[in-house]
Amino acid sequence: MTDEQRPAQVFPNRFPEAVDSRSGVSQDYCHCFSPVRVSSPGAKTSFHTEIQDTSAPGWLRLLELIEEAAADGREEFRPLPELSPEERRQIVTLPASIARLTAVRTLVLYGSNLVRIPPEIGNMTSLEEFSPYTSRRLHWFPYEITRCIRLTNSTVSTRSIYGNYKYRSPFPRLLPPGDTVLDLESLAPTRWGTTAAPTCSVCTGPVPATGPHQAWLSRAVATDVLPMLVNACSQECLDTLPPGAKGYIPTPHRGGAIEQPAPR
Repeated sequence: MTDEQRPAQVFPNRFPEAVDSRSGVSQDYCHCFSPVRVSSPGAKTSFHTEIQDTSAPGWLRLLELIEEAAADGREEFRPLPELSPEERRQIVTLPASIARLTAVRTLVLYGSNLVRIPPEIGNMTSLEEFSPYTSRRLHWFPYEITRCIRLTNSTVSTRSIYGNYKYRSPFPRLLPPGDTVLDLESLAPTRWGTTAAPTCSVCTGPVPATGPHQAWLSRAVATDVLPMLVNACSQECLDTLPPGAKGYIPTPHRGGAIEQPAPR
């Protein structure tokens, strides 16, 4: 058989939502990692402050899709192609109900407008593949994702995450707990990064009402090194964390003006 006679090799489209023909903008632009912001002396970054609108049509439809997936026990969950571009844009986090998706092995969130993922992702114990590729406003992940012990494959836009080895973009500064009693299910993301931290990322025990003890830790998760936010119940739990990945900050830290390894 000559080369002309050989059939052309066809590669499957792993992300069909990338060619969605429906008009509309599905992502907001993110300025967090603009060259000026991350390369200037004393550069700082801050958390995205958006709060999920739980009355938005996109959010309500996502809740329905999660219920459907939980009910039929499907192994792949790819919700965004089921939404219009405007509905996708309305979703800045995932519902806590993703904890019910215990049969899902593949989670695809290509091109999402997410700014955070809830700790309940740690309950997706069958998860093997995680693909939030081109979700360029998603700069960090909850430490609870390490509970997905079957997770072996990931596709993450690593240039958009804190501490990436190519750019070493700075981490937002974490503050210690205060002395104010908080609603741990309704935290201010501008201060805590997350909107809820009722249980410890490390031991799963309750977090004190004055707020979590926080730390950053960059560790290998599946095929990527991810910056993870730890919300612990105590300094003792933080002290039990493993070391950071090779080539990254070696210990848990609070971000801010901390020295990182040189970019590679």
